[in-house]
Amino acid sequence: MSRLQVLSDEMWAQIEPLMPVASAKGGRPFRDHRLVVEAIIWRYRTGSPWRDVPESFGAWKTAWRRHDQYSKDGTWDAILAAVLTEAADADLIDWAVSVDSTVNRAHQHATNLPRDTGGSVELQESVR
Repeated sequence: MSRLQVLSDEMWAQIEPLMPVASAKGGRPFRDHRLVVEAIIWRYRTGSPWRDVPESFGAWKTAWRRHDQYSKDGTWDAILAAVLTEAADADLIDWAVSVDSTVNRAHQHATNLPRDTGGSVELQESVR
């Protein structure tokens, strides 16, 4: 496995059937799904900007557009569900939950609700 290859063949075999197919309407066929998915994974693993994705993965715009498309059409959700299901069936997940009871209060000016001070805006009468 090279340093740019981020998915093993076993991992790819698991998610390949979940990748979208080209539209029946025609148009440009999809670029190699594996290469684009590896570009997306590489980008998130390194924390680099999209423009810094190595050219060996293809155009960075292709990876960005495909990531955006997969986010909108539910492809990433389907992949996550399938991977979690298989891992849970193989008893590879420890479902321990950690709950933090920290409370963070917002500043009084951070709210967007009107503030009611209880009085009128302007008092015109004199006090007798």
